[in-house]
Amino acid sequence: MIREKVTVSTRTLQWKCVESRTDSKRLYYGRFILSPLMKGQADTIGIAMRRALLGEIEGTCITRVKSEKAPHEYSTIAGIQESVHEILMNLKEIVLRSNLYGTCDASICVKGPGCVTAEDIILPPSVEIVDNTQHIAWLTEPIDFCIGLQIERNRGYILKTHHNFEDGSYPIDAVFMPVRNANHSIHSYGNGNEKQEILFLEIWTNGSLTPKEALHEASRNLIDLFIPFLHMEEENLHLEDGEHTIPLSPLTFHDKVAKLRKNKKKLALKSIFIDQLEFPPKIYNCLKKSNISTLLDLLNKSQEDLMKIEHFHIEDVKQILGILEKHFAIDLPKKNQF
Repeated sequence: MIREKVTVSTRTLQWKCVESRTDSKRLYYGRFILSPLMKGQADTIGIAMRRALLGEIEGTCITRVKSEKAPHEYSTIAGIQESVHEILMNLKEIVLRSNLYGTCDASICVKGPGCVTAEDIILPPSVEIVDNTQHIAWLTEPIDFCIGLQIERNRGYILKTHHNFEDGSYPIDAVFMPVRNANHSIHSYGNGNEKQEILFLEIWTNGSLTPKEALHEASRNLIDLFIPFLHMEEENLHLEDGEHTIPLSPLTFHDKVAKLRKNKKKLALKSIFIDQLEFPPKIYNCLKKSNISTLLDLLNKSQEDLMKIEHFHIEDVKQILGILEKHFAIDLPKKNQF
């Protein structure tokens, strides 16, 4: 366990990790402070951060199991101590860490007798298991235990429903949330108009990421949600004759592009974020993970640079080129032609 003395800055807003510990492979704890805040700000930030920590961070789970030997979820298989349902519940408890996009396949193929654990899962390179000791099944006879697994990265949770069942394929309730719990508390100090607040954040994770990583991810996701408001421009407000409403006329993205063509300064390029470029989710997520946030960041990359991004394919690069050509009549720098 790591503890640090809490110190409060009276000048600039600062955050600090004041406690960090690992209770087990699947339970991490961290305690953070943010200060100094004006009265009411701690509650605003604390509520938003808790919601982002619990609902906006992606996690990886086993979402489906495929087996030809199981006629239904509540059946038993000769030579296996657990029922199919119990095996599914054990698989649900496995915690995975990955930078996976979408879904991928994994498998287990073990010959009994013996204990089957998470260590026996054959995983793709982009996925790893947090706790290899997680029990799956006990084989009491020399039988072959072979099943297929579907692994998915997502956020929130997905409950299995009747229409998700297929022959020999069983869905699992998936809880993608890597943050098990998050609390915030407030300490006030000072008097009268000088009263200030310290925000305390407590975060528990399942081991697939640390509390500090969860705090960073939640903060980034919150910022991404507010970016469109930061860069919205408005024309002069006016009242139409005979109307009691004030119409707002924010510039559209295409208007910004027209302005960009007239003025291609780096400042303008920095003000257009990739959130506004109508990229498909896969391309957007890959660019964000590579710290490409603005149009300027993207234009500083060559086609070859983009091809080095994990999970990126030539079709993705061509799609980016098409969007840039469509909106900006510009292209990425090339070292070699495709």
